[in-house]
Amino acid sequence: MRILVVVDMQNDFVDGALGTEEAVGIVPAVAERIRSFDGRVLYTQDTHESDYLKTLEGKKLPVPHCIRGTEGWELCPKIKALCKEVPIDKPAFGSVELGRMLKEYDSREKVESVTFVGLCTDICVISNAMIVKAFLPETEIIVDAACCAGVTPESHRQALEAMKVCQIKVLDE
Repeated sequence: MRILVVVDMQNDFVDGALGTEEAVGIVPAVAERIRSFDGRVLYTQDTHESDYLKTLEGKKLPVPHCIRGTEGWELCPKIKALCKEVPIDKPAFGSVELGRMLKEYDSREKVESVTFVGLCTDICVISNAMIVKAFLPETEIIVDAACCAGVTPESHRQALEAMKVCQIKVLDE
């Protein structure tokens, strides 16, 4: 079984509160990757509650974003139109639930590879790729760089290099 994980392609990260030109730019490539992927596609959603600014993350990044139930929390329209699974809500950068779910899938049918696309390369993509690498150390973990964007182009490149060192295959842009 091959799995594609679409990380946090939400309005607030694409063109909302924390959006960037680079994030807007990858939406068509991510949509095409989803459409052409031969395997199971899973989605994550950064999910915060109304008390976000009182959390440790909110104190360090005081920009309310991805508040459950808001438009910013929703997947961006081009990605939402392709979503056939209920997204995995994640209250932190990485999802232990995703790791457990993939380990369970692997116990029933070998997971050959897990490919990551989405936002942000340097925060949530790297966090989730590393979590899945820990849960499935013998499974090839792949990041499609052309379908990811970071907080900045430089931090995007740094995250890709860090993942390469951790034996995550990076498909170059």
